[in-house]
Amino acid sequence: MTESKIADLLSKMNLEEKIGQLNQYFSFGNFDAEIIRKGKAGSVINAAGALTGTGESKSSDAETCNNIQKLALDTPHGIPQLFGRDVIHGYRTIFPIPLAQSASFNPELAEQAASIAALEATATGIKWTFAPMLDIARDARWGRIAEGNGEDPFLGAQMAAAVIKGFQGDDYSAPDKLVACAKHYVGYGTAEGGRDYDAGEVSEPTLRDIYLPPFEAAVKSGVGTLMSAFLDLNGIPASGNRRLLTDVLRGEWGFDGFVVSDWDSVVELIQHGVAEDRAEAAAIALHAGVDMEMVSGSYIETLAASLQSGKVTQEDIDEAVRRILRIKLRAGLFDKPFTDPDRATRDLLRPNSRTLARQFARETMVLLKNEDDLLPLDSNFKRIAVVGPLIHARSELFGSWSPDGRAADVTPLGDALKQIAPAGVELVFADHADKATHIAQSTDAIVLVVGEYPYRSGENSNVSDLSLPPGQAELVETVAGLGKPVVLVVIAGRPLAITKQAAQVQSVLYAWQPGIEGGAALGEILFGLEAPSARLPVTFPRATGQVPIYYNQKNSGRPIRADGPFKSRYVDIPNAPLYPFGYGLTYTTFEYANLKLSSETMRGKLEISADVTNSGKRAGNELVQLYVRDLVGSLTRPVRELKGFERVVLKPGETRRVSFTLTEEALAFTRADGTKGIEPGKFNIWIAPNSQSGLQGDFKL
Repeated sequence: MTESKIADLLSKMNLEEKIGQLNQYFSFGNFDAEIIRKGKAGSVINAAGALTGTGESKSSDAETCNNIQKLALDTPHGIPQLFGRDVIHGYRTIFPIPLAQSASFNPELAEQAASIAALEATATGIKWTFAPMLDIARDARWGRIAEGNGEDPFLGAQMAAAVIKGFQGDDYSAPDKLVACAKHYVGYGTAEGGRDYDAGEVSEPTLRDIYLPPFEAAVKSGVGTLMSAFLDLNGIPASGNRRLLTDVLRGEWGFDGFVVSDWDSVVELIQHGVAEDRAEAAAIALHAGVDMEMVSGSYIETLAASLQSGKVTQEDIDEAVRRILRIKLRAGLFDKPFTDPDRATRDLLRPNSRTLARQFARETMVLLKNEDDLLPLDSNFKRIAVVGPLIHARSELFGSWSPDGRAADVTPLGDALKQIAPAGVELVFADHADKATHIAQSTDAIVLVVGEYPYRSGENSNVSDLSLPPGQAELVETVAGLGKPVVLVVIAGRPLAITKQAAQVQSVLYAWQPGIEGGAALGEILFGLEAPSARLPVTFPRATGQVPIYYNQKNSGRPIRADGPFKSRYVDIPNAPLYPFGYGLTYTTFEYANLKLSSETMRGKLEISADVTNSGKRAGNELVQLYVRDLVGSLTRPVRELKGFERVVLKPGETRRVSFTLTEEALAFTRADGTKGIEPGKFNIWIAPNSQSGLQGDFKL
């Protein structure tokens, strides 16, 4: 039915109307209705203000979208508009930033959050979100690390599938569902020096095994659209790379949705040096597989002439239109083009949405250090100083890409902590060192809140130094020198190099940028109403000079564990990270024992199991992780690779046997000739609490 409808429309559309569908229209406040009336746009992007993802911008509303839609339906073929907006980690209910969401290792919770974001955004007329971002990031200097799922392709693929399911559901024509857009295809996180938009170089095996898997998972999950990246990857700008956009995406994976360019990335082919002018840039991008051009207008300006001159073909144009119409039909826009204007009063900031936001914030906060069990803060601490530049944070808790979040919706951090603190506990506040020094003399403990403001991470908010922002390291040193127990809380959009600060305090809680309910969630963790359960989705460096740093590195011919001085190392710091991927503490302890493999030789699949015991005095939530290492391959292999994880909640003294099933397919990798497959040989395997420890076994394939 869908394909016959598309064929019928294509047969009736003239060239100008077809090219119009390939154009995404944007106006800086001077909306030109004639663009819509004349069929010169297939999509309208709602992105006024907050263009790099920081701060608020004018929200969409159903009435405006409906009025624009009426103009579109009044064109000869009545093709509706697809309204897009950056709904990244919540719409009005702002959830933790995506990197924090990955720290939960809870795809189900991420799916629920995306579902609420879809509910809220569609209530205001938005039907297409430019999310999720699936770029693997190994360099924390890159600002957009905040927007993705971290460094691991397995975790990234799990989160990709979950978020897409949340946005799109089983049928994204439902009124409360959005079309998702997996971005930025592909390799965007490889940008040299952590500088956004810069070039990247990556081998084909690494591209296939590290950077592409989350996108392949997105396609398998039925994602409606993808976005081509800004960067030049291996000498070919992503928005002009036919091999990746057509041969791999469509040919190998069978993707039948459409690709939209990133903002201006088509005409940026000129700056990249692969196109002489806008006409050539448009022709290259269209032929490569970019179906819709975001805002820069070269398609609508040049494609008709390029068709006449033979630079593009009618089939190039028709195929791009076909893909766009397919998604509009699947989105139900032809049958239900309008939004109920009363929905916004019912669907924004529902109480259950805020409840989920608080739960998600709790499950993303990572306890990195807890000397002498300082946390949770118990009744022995009668007077607690809460100090630091972020103690009154409201919208600062949102992080980047939250244009529809409103500071007025947030209980300030300090007020939220007051509401959560137990009866009989007094909180006093100071936002600078002098006042903190004064009040701390009469307190029993100090909670020191430091970190990044939202504009310090996100798009093009890159840093050359991963230290705390200026002045904050000095504040930590001053406060730590007062002789009181100190809990360091870090609110940030990236892993920061806090080696010295972590050594100066008794406890470190990494809260990321936790969203609208972050203050209350933080209080629940600090005062023990809930226990931390998150784990690191990225490796934490000791110093900026260690990046890029990631757990699934190659061994080298002279690994750090080798004897003698001539081994891979630094002379001023250890090679090991400050905190490894998968690491995190809670308010109890766990022991691992009795590793068992179903066979010494794997044929088809292998069962791996171990006992996990809560050896502490409180109930606890443990993330049990499965890692493998291929010891000998035709190409060098990583020292560890995550292949599974499972959460277990155990009472004090309780033991549970945790089992994983490993398949041969999970051991496949891309070889030098480009083929992907498994190779017989010896493997190490671990059931572990993080990427640097655990119970080790061995098997043969």
